[in-house]
Amino acid sequence: MKMLLPATLLTLVAGTAGAQSLNGIELGLTGGYAGGLSGEFFVHAPNVVGPIGVKAGVAYTRAADAINDSAPTGLGPGSLATYGDLKKPTSQGGLGYTESGSHTVASLDGTYSVGELAPGVGAALYAGGRYGMFRSDIGDSSQRTSYSSNAFGLGAGVMLSYALTGGLSLVGDLGVDTFFQSGITTNDNRGNTTTTNPGQGDYNTVSNIFVRPGTVFKARIGVKTTF
Repeated sequence: MKMLLPATLLTLVAGTAGAQSLNGIELGLTGGYAGGLSGEFFVHAPNVVGPIGVKAGVAYTRAADAINDSAPTGLGPGSLATYGDLKKPTSQGGLGYTESGSHTVASLDGTYSVGELAPGVGAALYAGGRYGMFRSDIGDSSQRTSYSSNAFGLGAGVMLSYALTGGLSLVGDLGVDTFFQSGITTNDNRGNTTTTNPGQGDYNTVSNIFVRPGTVFKARIGVKTTF
């Protein structure tokens, strides 16, 4: 899946460019922060219609916080009252649980080239749709509970570029993404899977445990090459 997405995005952007040749197509790779350590691969066809272009990307973020430590476990008052308590070492009355999480976001944006802000420095505004695939889990080596949710969203930002040499440029990306509520699937890794949708009675309880993006500010820097 991870290998398929970049190839699909390249085909999508090239197809959107229509009769335009591949000359001017940009491939880029950036890294930075977007709710955690994050990287993105993108394909950009600028100036498809005048200053208007199209950009597609796939970003992967290692979640800095996957489980809400203050969420109640439902085990009642005591040493294991919250999920933070479960992560405490056994010497402190916890279970020594660990957590992990990831966010994979596919994006499709329209872009608008602002032009050169200074010699060698260009800028492009972008805005479009998002599709996020979010995962978190908590537990130990013998038992883990996972949470997952796929959600649509919107995003916007600005890309700045500085020409280095030939077709290579330094690129910076500043933006914000926001995602809508969606169903949450819980899997206890023992064959029991439950999906809770917005509006159901226990949705807020499950949503409080599972940390995933609502609104995310992102800042990445990297390189792009133009063909």
